[in-house]
Amino acid sequence: QVQLVESGGGLVQAGGSLRLSCTASERTFSSYAVGWFRQAPGKERDVVAAINWSGDRPYYVDSVKGRFTISRDNAKNTAYLQMNSLKPEDTAVYYCAAGRGPRFYGVLTTKPDDYVYWGQGTQVTVSS
Repeated sequence: QVQLVESGGGLVQAGGSLRLSCTASERTFSSYAVGWFRQAPGKERDVVAAINWSGDRPYYVDSVKGRFTISRDNAKNTAYLQMNSLKPEDTAVYYCAAGRGPRFYGVLTTKPDDYVYWGQGTQVTVSS
């Protein structure tokens, strides 16, 4: 069982930056791919970015390309989401999730159901 804890959310003005962290309880975290998802009120939970176990294959949804950067430090059991040039439409609860297996080989899966472990979420609010 891997427990994930997100931190770093908050209130920021449009154009500002935040860095989210996702810290895992187990060292086996290094064998898992990590995804960052977000869910705004009344909307589905969608992937924002994902990264494979070794950190050399990031994925980004088009709406955040060039603004967000996903990374990980397996020695610290932690994954990050650096968010720059934030927009009001980025406002949501952000979740990190971990998964492994064949659906994470090659092109990373972006389906929430494929991720086994989830954090509790952290609120990101971007004011205009």
